[in-house]
Amino acid sequence: MTKFSAMRFGALAALPMIIGGVPFGLIFGSLAISQGLEPWIPIAMSLIVFAGSSQFVALGLIAVDAPLWVIVSTTFIVNLRHLLYAADFIKYIRHLTMPWRVVLGFGLIDETYAAVKPHYASGKLEQETGHWAYLGAFLAYYLMWNITTVIGVVAGELIPGLSEWGLEFAMVATFIGIITPYLRTLPYWSAFLCAAAFSLILHDLPNNLGMLLAALLGVGAGVLTDYAKHRLQKKNSQPHLSVLAEKETD
Repeated sequence: MTKFSAMRFGALAALPMIIGGVPFGLIFGSLAISQGLEPWIPIAMSLIVFAGSSQFVALGLIAVDAPLWVIVSTTFIVNLRHLLYAADFIKYIRHLTMPWRVVLGFGLIDETYAAVKPHYASGKLEQETGHWAYLGAFLAYYLMWNITTVIGVVAGELIPGLSEWGLEFAMVATFIGIITPYLRTLPYWSAFLCAAAFSLILHDLPNNLGMLLAALLGVGAGVLTDYAKHRLQKKNSQPHLSVLAEKETD
């Protein structure tokens, strides 16, 4: 791929997530207005923060005049999952310069990861041009997110109650679409089922702590299942190797 074709490929790969994110951006902008915040606050957050879930969390905390350290620490915890994305992506971008890594790190969100990761894993994206596809997916979603935020801000002033229309279901459907392609092996299924179960069990914990714990427990379940799977495969292969060794000796 050329640089331009790789960027176009990344943008097209992100298109399903972009469509699902449009209502989410509209809701964010209109919700900020409905809570009495100045229009520049949600617009600046989308430009600088660019992290949907943590923006909603920060918005709620700002609306109740929470201390700055509470806002920063809470959004930091919400975004901890991005460390897992970064740890997985480092093998694909370790050859890039630091400025490139900073830009791609800023654009590493759920949707960017879901758009380009499968193509890296399948070998369709090569090391020489893969980061351009990553950049295309990131910029396409970034452009949509900021445009819809502005539209949401304007609509929130003109159409009161827009945030109560139930448009957020589109984002739920998008996340379901993001995780479904990965549910092909036992470790992924164990992580999915464990996280889902504990998110329901721990739902009543304050400050959405239940969701964080459920995510951590889901990751732990996936890692343990993957470890047990490899141990079992190694154990089953040992008798076969010993038989081969005996035949070579004979």
